[in-house]
Amino acid sequence: MTTGSISSSCRFADYFVICGLDIESGLEPDELSGKHLFSWVAAVRTRENFEQSPLRRTFKSKVLAHYPENVEWNPFDQDAVGMLCMPKGLSFRTQTDNRDPQFHSFIITREDGSRTYGFALTFFEEVTSKQICSAMQTLYHMHNAEQYDILHMPPQGPSSDSEPHPSDFSRLQRFNSYDIGRDTLYVSKCICLIAPMAFPQACRQFLEQLHCAATSAQPPPLPLESYVYNILYEVPLPPAGRSLKFSGVYGPVVCQRPGTAELPLFDFPLAEVFVLLGVENMLQLFTCALLEIQILLYSQHYERLMTVAETITALMFPFQWQHVYVPILPASLLHFLDAPVPYLMGLHSNGQQDRTKLELPQEANLCFVDIDNHFIELPEDLPQFPNKLEFIQEISEVLSAFGVSAEGNLSGIDGHGKLQTFQTADLASDKRNGNLASSAFDSYLLRENETIARLQALVRKTGISLDKVSLIAVGIDRFPKVQCDDEGLKVHQLNVQMREVFTNRFAQMFADYEVFVIQPNQDKESWFTNRDQMQNFDKASFLSDQPEPYLPFLSHFLETQMFASFIDSKILCHDDEDKEHTLRVFDLRVEKIRMLHVRTPTLRSSMYQRCTNIEEAMKAIDIRMSKIDHTAVHPHLLDMKIGQGRYEPGFFPCLQADVLATPPTSNKWAKRSAPAQWRRKDRQKQHTEHLYLDNDLREKYIQEARNLGTTIRQPKLSNLSPSVIAQANWKFVEGLLKECRNKTKRMLVEKMGREAVELGHGEVSITGVEENTLIASLCDLLERIWSHGLQVKQGKSSLWSHLLHYQENSEKKEATSSSISRPGDNSDRRKSDAGCNMPPLKISMIDDMRHIQNISEIKTDVGKARAWVRLSMEKKLLSRHLKQLLSDHELTKKLYKRYAFLRCDEEKEQFLYHLLSFCAVDYFCFTNVFTTIMIPYHVWVIPSKKLGGSMFTANPWVCVSGELAETGVLQVPKNTLEITFECQNLGKLTTVQMGHDNAGLYAKWLVECVMVRNEITGHAYKFPCGRWLGKGVDDGSLERVLVGELVSSADSDERPCRTPPMQQSPSMMRRFTTIPPNKLNTGQIQEGVGEAINSIVKHFHKPEKERGSLTVLLCGEYGLVWALEQVFQNGFRSPRLFKNVFIWDFLEKAQVYFDSAQQSPEARVENCQSRFNHFCRFMHAISSNPRNIGKDGKFQMLVCLGARDHLLHHWIALLADCPITVQMYEDTALLRDRSLVNSLIRVLQTLQEFNIMLEPSLIKGIGL
Repeated sequence: MTTGSISSSCRFADYFVICGLDIESGLEPDELSGKHLFSWVAAVRTRENFEQSPLRRTFKSKVLAHYPENVEWNPFDQDAVGMLCMPKGLSFRTQTDNRDPQFHSFIITREDGSRTYGFALTFFEEVTSKQICSAMQTLYHMHNAEQYDILHMPPQGPSSDSEPHPSDFSRLQRFNSYDIGRDTLYVSKCICLIAPMAFPQACRQFLEQLHCAATSAQPPPLPLESYVYNILYEVPLPPAGRSLKFSGVYGPVVCQRPGTAELPLFDFPLAEVFVLLGVENMLQLFTCALLEIQILLYSQHYERLMTVAETITALMFPFQWQHVYVPILPASLLHFLDAPVPYLMGLHSNGQQDRTKLELPQEANLCFVDIDNHFIELPEDLPQFPNKLEFIQEISEVLSAFGVSAEGNLSGIDGHGKLQTFQTADLASDKRNGNLASSAFDSYLLRENETIARLQALVRKTGISLDKVSLIAVGIDRFPKVQCDDEGLKVHQLNVQMREVFTNRFAQMFADYEVFVIQPNQDKESWFTNRDQMQNFDKASFLSDQPEPYLPFLSHFLETQMFASFIDSKILCHDDEDKEHTLRVFDLRVEKIRMLHVRTPTLRSSMYQRCTNIEEAMKAIDIRMSKIDHTAVHPHLLDMKIGQGRYEPGFFPCLQADVLATPPTSNKWAKRSAPAQWRRKDRQKQHTEHLYLDNDLREKYIQEARNLGTTIRQPKLSNLSPSVIAQANWKFVEGLLKECRNKTKRMLVEKMGREAVELGHGEVSITGVEENTLIASLCDLLERIWSHGLQVKQGKSSLWSHLLHYQENSEKKEATSSSISRPGDNSDRRKSDAGCNMPPLKISMIDDMRHIQNISEIKTDVGKARAWVRLSMEKKLLSRHLKQLLSDHELTKKLYKRYAFLRCDEEKEQFLYHLLSFCAVDYFCFTNVFTTIMIPYHVWVIPSKKLGGSMFTANPWVCVSGELAETGVLQVPKNTLEITFECQNLGKLTTVQMGHDNAGLYAKWLVECVMVRNEITGHAYKFPCGRWLGKGVDDGSLERVLVGELVSSADSDERPCRTPPMQQSPSMMRRFTTIPPNKLNTGQIQEGVGEAINSIVKHFHKPEKERGSLTVLLCGEYGLVWALEQVFQNGFRSPRLFKNVFIWDFLEKAQVYFDSAQQSPEARVENCQSRFNHFCRFMHAISSNPRNIGKDGKFQMLVCLGARDHLLHHWIALLADCPITVQMYEDTALLRDRSLVNSLIRVLQTLQEFNIMLEPSLIKGIGL
């Protein structure tokens, strides 16, 4: 059908712009465009200066005209359009230089997140102004004189040659050869369309046809104003799910728009990105974007920068990039690379500079992409995308089906063969920037069209030049009058197939995401107000359902702003009618996956599922492109005065503004006169579908839901005054402070966990992958803070560089100082447990740095900085160390500019205050990560003060065990009772085995406790004992296994810190600490057993990597051993005077009874023989153990073995029925109450479903 009026609410293009040389203002050097980020050595003597001849310099360009003057719903931003149309400014050429037209697109992002697209064609026109030519000639004379003086400069060194090198003169002559009388001077000019949606292929065809018409010798069928007027006012945007054809100068232009159930509009050549970068590099770049890592694209072709950036953001559907997005960074905005926020920017290269000389403000968390050289630099510790190998295979198969070779090299776009199946011939022949060289294009068309070749040969015989006339033939043949050729169709097909494959990955990974969305229980207004304090997604539960290989990536991704915004959108859209387009399309695909794979909603599998939605998407494309749905009004003659519309051939003119300023006046244009505010709202609503913008009802959400980095979506191009730049930097400072506040709060809440909320304090709720993710995120934030406002970039880690400067200054002061203490160190000493006489640990930032420098496993500066941060957090000194680092104000002023975050005193103090909150919890982020390094430990054995071991004659020993390893037996000098040793990282310490050899006359020893300290992290563990070691005293033990607890290093009241995995809930401790053990009633004993069992059950219901120490739950204070000890002590008959009776004595008597009972006929009849046998076998094994662990130690070992083999409930039943129990227990004892015993058995039976693994130190010497 043909549309005579625009039915859509928005037209195809808003503005037509012409940029170029303003003859009146003349040549103005563009100093900003000439700047780059490279440091050149020996500036004046290097031969690179020969390249900076006047023809190689850049000059300021101007917006010469734009039509119409202004559009109410899209105000014209002259500065932004001027910068992005010609980012390098004006360029000059002569007749000997390449002057091929170059096409590129760009994007302008407004503060509200809305986008406008620009499509620019840059070409060269002859300079007719004698003033400009004379100015260029003068510049050359001055340049040549300067170069001549440099070449004849006297030698600087004794060995330098005073005569210039002959090649210098040849280079000078070659590059400085402009002669106003001999050469023709050309200058760049640009024509541009500003449009609300991205149709780069259609805009490119239109601009190329328009340029061809303006520069040909033959006038076009209609004045240029007719075609421009047509696309501005009479060509609508294609409706959703429809195709549109409109007229160019020489042929039709076709574009299409996806339907409401399809993926959003994307018209850039996606395959070109895979050809340029390769599939694996592309996937790594994609991973960086998803994790909101800073990304810098680098190319000498503007269109490649834009294509790669748009491709990355399109492939991450349904998620949206939330931070700074500048695919083409103008030279005047290079300071924006200093932004300490996530960004995706494109930086132009001149094709000659070396990457190693590129000085970037910070590279610790940067992904650098050299597009032209198909090279990518990744940040350290980048997690792999889930199912990476299978994903690469599926992508490669799609590309292969279209004949695309994507190995990360340029050969794929040099030859016609490899991309012929999906790109037009002009794109395939371009070896530079996807633009067709006119000479190559001429020859290609003349080879393919014999008729034109014969006509051209015939006309040449008449003596007429066809140099420019041939462009008409080119234009006519180049734009065939067909609806859509096969190549164009295949471009669309490949795009949609590839995007469906990527979308399918997210649909598979997040198929059950709705289950974990936490819906608010208040109104939207309250939700907006408190959004920062609320959790909108159950991340811990979601991660616990995921396959193990997915966790490193997903734990990082769930922390990103794009994921948070996606979930926010889900919360705001309760009904399908309210859903925005992005969410609606994604949920449809998720629903299809659920229908294809019927399974439990939370059941997850790492099996790779290929995309099944391709055929449906391809069918929709085929239908639209095979039959055009709408045809726009054809260009027509306008009401122009006589003489208007005629221009000099070969030059693109400024058009008639009065004609192009007046839109049609019929009723169909009534909507155009609506108020600007209404138009802006309508524009946002229309953009909702394809530009990912929220509608009016969510306008407040747009402003409040975006966190750090989104306050500046793109730098303002209209005002680059120092005050505006300072304001932008101030926003960065505020954003960094806000991010620090949110991050520290999140880490503290996650660390304390649910039990901390319910009980005041408790076990760690997260460890492993998620904790590592949060700490890595904090390290990235610190790197961004330390890279903001740097004077000079030094090394890839700004934080480590600052630390090294501080260390160097401190060591210089130390060398010149006569003081004993190092000036660079903080000589304070941290208090230790006062009751244990541990010498205080010196607090020294420099020593901590030296510890890190001595770790050979860490190779890079970024790794060292992260290790130092982890160590400081584990020692609870991060805020203190950073405050000390920043106390050297002279060093900070030397390294940082005035606007830097670290020089904003108030914000800096708040930042350090937020970090101080980490002292409230215990982290093991250094110990758990660097598991293979050597660590020094110090052990103190502390005897009882009352009956101290001053006369002790035996030789003591210890064996320290941790979660990672144990030391083996270490002899302790009996005169000092302390020892320092170095061994591989033991992890968090769990037990200490201690004993002595029973040598000498007085081999009895009352030990209060054992203290062990990690001399690097400062973590000190207390292993309480309070028992005798010696024959004939206490239970006769020469060896004991002590279970440890972490002690607070900041307090002197011996208060243990409960953050690491310790005992079960602290509420029970408070109940029992005031009651002597032998005074507990049966109800309290039952409660104690229940608490102990409950702690073990909760331990096993956590993910394996998040579990603490099971040894503490079994043998620690108020653990299972203690609870069963209370059971057996309850109602125990009073022993005779001066003789202690232990539980083990009762168990030995019971063993004797069971040994004899096994032979009785009753045992066989009642099938009790196997239970008797089990109990007696374990008792015999423990009794015959060569270790002298005492009677209580044997009881502990029996309980541990019974828990491991799920026999405790059987043994309780046997002992309750044993006649020995009647002899040794009162009638009121718990073991003689059948109902209480049955209740105890039921509680112990809950342990049967768990696989209890015992620490080797608990059962050493037992072969069962």
